Amino acid sequence: MSAIAAAPGTPGAEPLPVLSPMLQRLAAERATGALMRDRGTLYLAGGQVVHAESPATPGIDVLLTTGGVLRHESWWDAVAHAGADRRVGRYLVDGGHVPGGALELCHLGALYDAAFFALAPTGSPARFRYGVSHWIGPVRPVPAAAVQRETQRRRALLDDIWPDATCDGAPLVRTTARFADAPSPARRRRVLELADGVRTASDIAQALGRSAFHILVDLRRLAAAGLVEAAQPPAGSSGPGRIALPEVTADPDVALLRRLRDALEAL
Repeated sequence: MSAIAAAPGTPGAEPLPVLSPMLQRLAAERATGALMRDRGTLYLAGGQVVHAESPATPGIDVLLTTGGVLRHESWWDAVAHAGADRRVGRYLVDGGHVPGGALELCHLGALYDAAFFALAPTGSPARFRYGVSHWIGPVRPVPAAAVQRETQRRRALLDDIWPDATCDGAPLVRTTARFADAPSPARRRRVLELADGVRTASDIAQALGRSAFHILVDLRRLAAAGLVEAAQPPAGSSGPGRIALPEVTADPDVALLRRLRDALEAL
Protein backbone atom coordinates (compact mmCIF):
# COMPACT_ATOMS: atom_id res chain seq x y z
CA MET A 1 0.00 0.00 0.00
CA SER A 2 1.41 3.38 -0.97
CA ALA A 3 1.66 6.26 1.42
CA ILE A 4 -0.75 9.15 0.90
CA ALA A 5 -0.88 12.78 1.88
CA ALA A 6 -3.76 15.25 1.82
CA ALA A 7 -3.41 18.94 1.16
CA PRO A 8 -3.57 20.83 4.44
CA GLY A 9 -6.54 23.07 5.10
CA THR A 10 -8.82 21.22 2.64
CA PRO A 11 -11.28 19.12 4.66
CA GLY A 12 -12.51 16.11 2.76
CA ALA A 13 -9.95 16.58 -0.01
CA GLU A 14 -8.92 13.45 -1.88
CA PRO A 15 -5.51 12.37 -0.54
CA LEU A 16 -2.65 12.35 -3.01
CA PRO A 17 -0.02 9.62 -3.38
CA VAL A 18 3.33 10.43 -1.81
CA LEU A 19 5.87 10.67 -4.62
CA SER A 20 8.88 10.20 -2.35
CA PRO A 21 8.45 8.57 1.06
CA MET A 22 12.08 9.47 1.78
CA LEU A 23 11.36 13.15 1.13
CA GLN A 24 8.37 12.97 3.44
CA ARG A 25 10.45 11.34 6.18
CA LEU A 26 13.24 13.89 5.80
CA ALA A 27 10.71 16.71 6.01
CA ALA A 28 9.32 15.25 9.24
CA GLU A 29 12.87 15.01 10.61
CA ARG A 30 13.55 18.64 9.60
CA ALA A 31 16.65 17.36 7.86
CA THR A 32 19.22 19.47 6.00
CA GLY A 33 21.09 18.13 2.99
CA ALA A 34 20.74 16.95 -0.62
CA LEU A 35 18.24 14.28 -1.70
CA MET A 36 19.69 12.79 -4.88
CA ARG A 37 17.35 10.93 -7.20
CA ASP A 38 17.80 9.50 -10.67
CA ARG A 39 16.69 12.67 -12.51
CA GLY A 40 17.62 15.46 -10.15
CA THR A 41 18.48 16.69 -6.66
CA LEU A 42 16.36 18.38 -4.01
CA TYR A 43 18.13 20.53 -1.42
CA LEU A 44 16.56 20.68 2.02
CA ALA A 45 17.07 22.97 5.00
CA GLY A 46 15.16 22.27 8.19
CA GLY A 47 12.95 19.83 6.28
CA GLN A 48 11.87 22.36 3.66
CA VAL A 49 12.89 22.35 0.00
CA VAL A 50 15.16 25.33 -0.62
CA HIS A 51 16.34 24.51 -4.14
CA ALA A 52 16.18 21.83 -6.82
CA GLU A 53 18.26 20.97 -9.89
CA SER A 54 17.76 18.57 -12.76
CA PRO A 55 19.70 18.03 -15.98
CA ALA A 56 16.31 18.06 -17.72
CA THR A 57 15.63 21.71 -16.88
CA PRO A 58 17.31 25.10 -17.31
CA GLY A 59 18.84 26.30 -14.05
CA ILE A 60 18.01 29.55 -12.29
CA ASP A 61 21.01 31.17 -14.02
CA VAL A 62 19.50 30.45 -17.45
CA LEU A 63 16.06 31.73 -16.41
CA LEU A 64 17.58 34.96 -15.06
CA THR A 65 19.97 35.71 -17.90
CA THR A 66 17.92 34.56 -20.88
CA GLY A 67 14.93 36.55 -19.71
CA GLY A 68 17.02 39.69 -19.52
CA VAL A 69 16.65 40.08 -15.76
CA LEU A 70 20.39 39.69 -15.23
CA ARG A 71 23.56 40.04 -17.31
CA HIS A 72 25.75 36.94 -17.65
CA GLU A 73 28.71 38.85 -16.27
CA SER A 74 26.79 39.80 -13.12
CA TRP A 75 25.77 36.19 -12.57
CA TRP A 76 29.31 34.84 -12.73
CA ASP A 77 30.56 37.70 -10.60
CA ALA A 78 28.06 36.68 -7.91
CA VAL A 79 29.08 33.01 -8.16
CA ALA A 80 32.77 33.91 -7.87
CA HIS A 81 32.32 36.23 -4.88
CA ALA A 82 29.52 34.53 -2.94
CA GLY A 83 29.31 30.92 -4.12
CA ALA A 84 31.71 29.52 -1.54
CA ASP A 85 29.69 31.21 1.23
CA ARG A 86 26.44 29.86 -0.26
CA ARG A 87 24.85 33.31 -0.58
CA VAL A 88 24.72 33.99 -4.32
CA GLY A 89 21.08 35.04 -4.16
CA ARG A 90 21.71 37.50 -1.35
CA TYR A 91 24.72 38.93 -3.20
CA LEU A 92 22.65 39.60 -6.31
CA VAL A 93 19.91 41.39 -4.40
CA ASP A 94 22.20 43.38 -2.08
CA GLY A 95 24.33 44.46 -5.02
CA GLY A 96 21.32 45.77 -6.92
CA HIS A 97 21.78 43.28 -9.77
CA VAL A 98 18.32 41.71 -9.39
CA PRO A 99 15.17 42.92 -7.60
CA GLY A 100 14.26 40.63 -4.74
CA GLY A 101 10.88 39.80 -6.24
CA ALA A 102 12.37 38.84 -9.60
CA LEU A 103 14.91 36.57 -7.95
CA GLU A 104 12.20 34.90 -5.89
CA LEU A 105 9.99 34.28 -8.92
CA CYS A 106 12.85 32.79 -10.96
CA HIS A 107 13.98 30.71 -8.00
CA LEU A 108 10.52 29.25 -7.39
CA GLY A 109 10.15 28.59 -11.11
CA ALA A 110 13.47 26.74 -11.24
CA LEU A 111 12.69 24.85 -8.02
CA TYR A 112 9.27 23.54 -9.08
CA ASP A 113 10.51 22.85 -12.61
CA ALA A 114 13.45 20.71 -11.45
CA ALA A 115 11.40 19.01 -8.71
CA PHE A 116 8.88 17.86 -11.32
CA PHE A 117 11.61 15.82 -13.02
CA ALA A 118 13.52 14.88 -9.87
CA LEU A 119 10.37 13.28 -8.41
CA ALA A 120 9.65 11.24 -11.55
CA PRO A 121 9.18 7.50 -11.01
CA THR A 122 12.47 5.62 -10.97
CA GLY A 123 13.76 2.18 -10.22
CA SER A 124 16.98 3.51 -8.71
CA PRO A 125 17.27 4.12 -4.95
CA ALA A 126 17.46 7.69 -3.70
CA ARG A 127 20.39 8.89 -1.59
CA PHE A 128 20.61 11.65 0.99
CA ARG A 129 23.73 13.58 1.89
CA TYR A 130 23.30 15.25 5.26
CA GLY A 131 24.68 18.76 5.69
CA VAL A 132 25.02 19.62 1.99
CA SER A 133 23.92 23.15 1.08
CA HIS A 134 23.38 24.73 -2.31
CA TRP A 135 25.48 27.72 -3.30
CA ILE A 136 22.45 29.84 -4.27
CA GLY A 137 21.77 30.29 -0.55
CA PRO A 138 18.42 31.03 1.11
CA VAL A 139 15.79 32.57 -1.15
CA ARG A 140 12.37 31.17 -0.31
CA PRO A 141 11.92 27.70 1.20
CA VAL A 142 8.93 25.60 0.16
CA PRO A 143 7.27 22.85 2.26
CA ALA A 144 8.01 19.40 0.89
CA ALA A 145 4.28 18.60 0.81
CA ALA A 146 3.66 21.63 -1.44
CA VAL A 147 6.38 20.47 -3.85
CA GLN A 148 4.82 17.01 -4.10
CA ARG A 149 1.30 18.44 -4.60
CA GLU A 150 2.47 20.76 -7.39
CA THR A 151 4.29 17.88 -9.09
CA GLN A 152 1.09 15.80 -8.99
CA ARG A 153 -0.92 18.70 -10.37
CA ARG A 154 1.51 19.10 -13.26
CA ARG A 155 1.40 15.41 -14.10
CA ALA A 156 -2.40 15.48 -14.17
CA LEU A 157 -2.39 18.57 -16.39
CA LEU A 158 -0.11 16.95 -18.94
CA ASP A 159 -2.26 13.82 -19.05
CA ASP A 160 -5.39 15.93 -19.52
CA ILE A 161 -3.81 17.70 -22.50
CA TRP A 162 -2.48 14.55 -24.20
CA PRO A 163 -2.05 11.23 -22.37
CA ASP A 164 0.86 9.98 -24.49
CA ALA A 165 4.20 10.88 -22.87
CA THR A 166 6.31 9.65 -25.80
CA CYS A 167 7.29 13.18 -26.78
CA ASP A 168 8.50 14.11 -23.30
CA GLY A 169 11.96 12.59 -23.60
CA ALA A 170 12.50 11.67 -27.24
CA PRO A 171 13.92 13.83 -30.07
CA LEU A 172 11.01 15.61 -31.72
CA VAL A 173 10.10 16.21 -35.34
CA ARG A 174 7.42 18.25 -37.07
CA THR A 175 4.75 16.32 -38.93
CA THR A 176 3.43 17.13 -42.40
CA ALA A 177 0.31 18.74 -40.92
CA ARG A 178 -0.08 22.43 -41.73
CA PHE A 179 0.50 24.70 -38.75
CA ALA A 180 -1.98 27.26 -40.10
CA ASP A 181 -4.76 24.69 -39.73
CA ALA A 182 -4.26 24.73 -35.94
CA PRO A 183 -3.77 28.35 -34.77
CA SER A 184 -1.38 28.60 -31.81
CA PRO A 185 0.34 31.33 -29.81
CA ALA A 186 3.68 32.63 -31.07
CA ARG A 187 5.33 31.00 -28.04
CA ARG A 188 4.18 27.58 -29.21
CA ARG A 189 5.25 28.30 -32.76
CA ARG A 190 8.81 28.89 -31.54
CA VAL A 191 8.74 25.51 -29.83
CA LEU A 192 7.58 23.84 -33.03
CA GLU A 193 10.33 25.52 -35.05
CA LEU A 194 12.94 23.82 -32.84
CA ALA A 195 11.46 20.34 -33.30
CA ASP A 196 14.14 19.35 -35.80
CA GLY A 197 14.40 15.62 -35.20
CA VAL A 198 17.42 16.11 -32.91
CA ARG A 199 16.30 18.29 -30.02
CA THR A 200 14.36 16.91 -27.08
CA ALA A 201 11.96 18.87 -24.86
CA SER A 202 14.85 19.60 -22.50
CA ASP A 203 17.01 20.85 -25.38
CA ILE A 204 14.25 23.18 -26.51
CA ALA A 205 13.81 24.50 -22.97
CA GLN A 206 17.53 25.25 -22.75
CA ALA A 207 17.56 26.95 -26.15
CA LEU A 208 14.61 29.19 -25.30
CA GLY A 209 15.52 29.72 -21.64
CA ARG A 210 12.05 28.61 -20.57
CA SER A 211 10.65 26.24 -17.98
CA ALA A 212 11.01 22.65 -19.21
CA PHE A 213 7.55 21.82 -17.85
CA HIS A 214 5.98 24.67 -19.83
CA ILE A 215 7.75 23.33 -22.92
CA LEU A 216 6.17 19.93 -22.22
CA VAL A 217 2.76 21.61 -22.03
CA ASP A 218 3.29 23.21 -25.45
CA LEU A 219 4.59 19.96 -26.92
CA ARG A 220 1.66 17.95 -25.59
CA ARG A 221 -0.70 20.48 -27.18
CA LEU A 222 1.21 20.30 -30.44
CA ALA A 223 1.12 16.50 -30.31
CA ALA A 224 -2.63 16.56 -29.64
CA ALA A 225 -3.01 18.79 -32.72
CA GLY A 226 -0.99 16.34 -34.82
CA LEU A 227 1.81 18.83 -35.43
CA VAL A 228 4.72 17.10 -33.69
CA GLU A 229 5.75 13.57 -32.89
CA ALA A 230 8.69 11.60 -31.55
CA ALA A 231 11.41 11.10 -34.16
CA GLN A 232 12.13 7.53 -35.11
CA PRO A 233 15.62 6.43 -33.99
CA PRO A 234 18.05 5.41 -36.74
CA ALA A 235 18.10 1.70 -37.50
CA GLY A 236 20.46 -0.20 -35.24
CA SER A 237 20.85 2.61 -32.73
CA SER A 238 20.48 1.94 -29.03
CA GLY A 239 18.12 3.76 -26.68
CA PRO A 240 19.07 6.86 -24.76
CA GLY A 241 21.57 6.38 -21.98
CA ARG A 242 21.14 7.41 -18.39
CA ILE A 243 21.16 11.15 -17.79
CA ALA A 244 24.38 12.34 -16.15
CA LEU A 245 23.56 14.15 -12.93
CA PRO A 246 25.51 17.13 -11.62
CA GLU A 247 28.05 16.07 -9.05
CA VAL A 248 27.12 16.83 -5.44
CA THR A 249 29.78 17.40 -2.85
CA ALA A 250 29.72 18.45 0.78
CA ASP A 251 32.60 20.84 0.07
CA PRO A 252 31.09 24.03 -1.45
CA ASP A 253 34.50 25.26 -2.64
CA VAL A 254 35.06 22.15 -4.73
CA ALA A 255 31.51 22.29 -6.15
CA LEU A 256 31.93 25.96 -7.01
CA LEU A 257 35.28 25.47 -8.76
CA ARG A 258 33.89 22.61 -10.82
CA ARG A 259 30.90 24.69 -11.88
CA LEU A 260 33.11 27.61 -12.84
CA ARG A 261 35.40 25.28 -14.78
CA ASP A 262 32.46 23.80 -16.72
CA ALA A 263 31.08 27.26 -17.48
CA LEU A 264 34.42 28.53 -18.76
CA GLU A 265 34.87 25.45 -20.91
CA ALA A 266 31.39 25.99 -22.36
CA LEU A 267 32.22 29.61 -23.17
